[in-house]
Amino acid sequence: MAKNKTLVMSLGGSLIAPDGVDVNFLKKFRQLILGYIKKGNRVVLICGGGNTCRNYQKAAKIAFSKVKDRDLDWIGIATTKLNAELVSAIFGDLAYESILPNPGKKIKTNKKIIVGAGYKPGSSSDKDAVLAAIAFGAKTVINLSNITYVYDKDPGKFKDAKPQKKMVWQDFLKLVGSKWVPGAHVPFDPVGSRLAYKSGINLVVMKGSDLNNLGNFLNQKDFKGTIVE
Repeated sequence: MAKNKTLVMSLGGSLIAPDGVDVNFLKKFRQLILGYIKKGNRVVLICGGGNTCRNYQKAAKIAFSKVKDRDLDWIGIATTKLNAELVSAIFGDLAYESILPNPGKKIKTNKKIIVGAGYKPGSSSDKDAVLAAIAFGAKTVINLSNITYVYDKDPGKFKDAKPQKKMVWQDFLKLVGSKWVPGAHVPFDPVGSRLAYKSGINLVVMKGSDLNNLGNFLNQKDFKGTIVE
């Protein structure tokens, strides 16, 4: 990965607030990103909703069993914006002054840190990260999630599932399916995956809580994760 590039990260909401806000993670993540942009690079951070999102969606489904997927998505989008405001705030004046209103539309700014969130129903913030990569000319989206590798099949169901260091998009698309379900647990949003594939964007999936590993990737060293290209 060359220097002076724009990198888009899909920052899982469960990293920001797994069970309440993880201040320790945010402090360390902040330092890592600051070190990266000091080298002239730019980072677009698209925040997810995580457990906050799922808790609110669960409450809606308990209160009204016929709640629509579209309404669940809007709940999720609101939680991503809350997380995004928090992430933007910890970078102060180094970040663009507002959350991206539309991740698919490039803004004019000299700021090296830009923060976005969910945008429209029908997909997750993963797709918005892909939209941002297209808009800002990034070739790679990093998905910071709760898994170290993507497996060739569901490791929760199959004992012989094998971790994959590299995958081609066709195999990855078979794995994640084609339909978005609000709050779904998949390595990457199926809608966003198809958009990335069609747009020639590479995806890197890694465990977001392992910031030393993310640092290795940013510094072009060996890292643990799955590259989809």
